[in-house]
Amino acid sequence: MPKTRFQNVIFTILMAFVMVYGMICYNIALNRGGMSNQVFLLAFHELVIMLPIAFILEFFIVDKLAHILALRLVTPGVDKPVFIVLAISAMIVCIMCPVMSLAATLLFKDAGSEFPAVWLQTTALNFPMAFFWQMCYAGPFVRLIFRTLFKKQLAEH
Repeated sequence: MPKTRFQNVIFTILMAFVMVYGMICYNIALNRGGMSNQVFLLAFHELVIMLPIAFILEFFIVDKLAHILALRLVTPGVDKPVFIVLAISAMIVCIMCPVMSLAATLLFKDAGSEFPAVWLQTTALNFPMAFFWQMCYAGPFVRLIFRTLFKKQLAEH
């Protein structure tokens, strides 16, 4: 969807923010035994650490890899654009979820010798939420914001 490097930076920042904030809220709620209004505020403490990690991974590594993997499943010009977007989004979740769960396990969980088990459990708990959060809410919401911000530039292309 982004057409320029600048647009790609903005899109990645928006998507990383929405995804990371949502996933941090989810994980805090899991750790606290349920959701509360306080979770929304507590999430900002982890956001300052996890957002830069997510942006760097997504922008420099994951986006390219996800496109390569997705284009093995769909063909631009043949498949409908929505299927291409969904394939790319799914591949991004498949890569980012284990990697960001690894970062969260290293930074926020005292896993000790149980590290592999804790990382696997964290990934398994996060994956369904990350997938549906991306496909149903974060992805469409961020694409709407992005199209609104760059309406004129996108129309020129």
